[in-house]
Amino acid sequence: MTNRIAFQGEPGAYSHEACRNARQHMEALPCRTFEDSIEAVKTGQAELAMLPVENSTYGRVADIHSLLPKSGLHIIEEAFVRVHINLLGLPGTKVSDIKHAMSHTVLLGQCKGFLQEHGIHRVTGADTAGSARHVSQAGDRSLAALASPLAGEIYGLDALAEHIEDNSTNTTRFLIMSPDSDTSRRGTAGMITTFVFQVRNIPAALYKAMGGFATNGVNMTKLESYMVDGSFTATQFYADIEGHPDDPNVALALDELNYFTTNVEILGVYPADPGRN
Repeated sequence: MTNRIAFQGEPGAYSHEACRNARQHMEALPCRTFEDSIEAVKTGQAELAMLPVENSTYGRVADIHSLLPKSGLHIIEEAFVRVHINLLGLPGTKVSDIKHAMSHTVLLGQCKGFLQEHGIHRVTGADTAGSARHVSQAGDRSLAALASPLAGEIYGLDALAEHIEDNSTNTTRFLIMSPDSDTSRRGTAGMITTFVFQVRNIPAALYKAMGGFATNGVNMTKLESYMVDGSFTATQFYADIEGHPDDPNVALALDELNYFTTNVEILGVYPADPGRN
C-alpha cells in the first residue's frame, strides 16, 4: 500500500491542509491538475484523492462535476476546510514593512479590506502555496504572500497577520475519492448519497423525477446541471441527498427517479461531515 493521498496544487495549498486534517497518517502527494490527482489513484501511486468541489463564497469548482463520473473513483468521505488566510513574510519582518502581497487572484479578492487598510498593493501569483514559496525564495522584505498557515510552516515564513479574510465563514468542501466504494453506515451525522443522472426526453421529466424526493421526505441538499461533451441538448445533473440508498424513503425516491431518467450513477454513499452544519 502506498499510504498516500493525492491533491491538486503545491505543498501548503488548502487542498494539502484538507489532506492533513482528514488523513494525518497519510503522506500528501502534490499533483499538477485534478486529472493527475485522479490518475495517481488509478495507477496506484496514491490510495486516495482529495478533490475540492465547492466553496461557500465562489460556488462550485470548475470542471470537477464533469470529472467525477468519468474518474472511475468513488466518494467515501467529505471534508470541510475553513479558508483562513494569513499574511506571510520573511522572518523578522512586520506588516509595516510590506508593500506588496502576492497570491492567487481569488485570495487577493478575499482580503481587500486588510490590504486597503495597510496600503498593500496586490500582485497576482499562480496559486497560494506557490506565492508563499516565491516569497521565501525571493528574499524581498517588502513582499508577502497571502496563503494558508500550513504554507507559512512549510516555507519558513512568519505570520505577520492571521485570519485577514473579509468573509469569516468562507469554507471549501472537499470529497475524498477511492477506487473502492464503501456503502457501510458510519459517522455520527447521518449519510449522504451523491449521484448523477440525465432526464428522459419527455415533458416535465425533471419535475417528475424530483417529485419522488419531495413526496418521500428526502432532503436534496444540492442539484446542479452541466452540459455533456459540450452539447446544448444533453444535460447531466449532479445531486446530493441526505440518507442511504437502503433507507425505505430513499429507495422509493430513487425508484421514481429511475423511471424518468437515464444513466443514473451513484458516485458515493458516505458519512455527512459534522462541519456541513
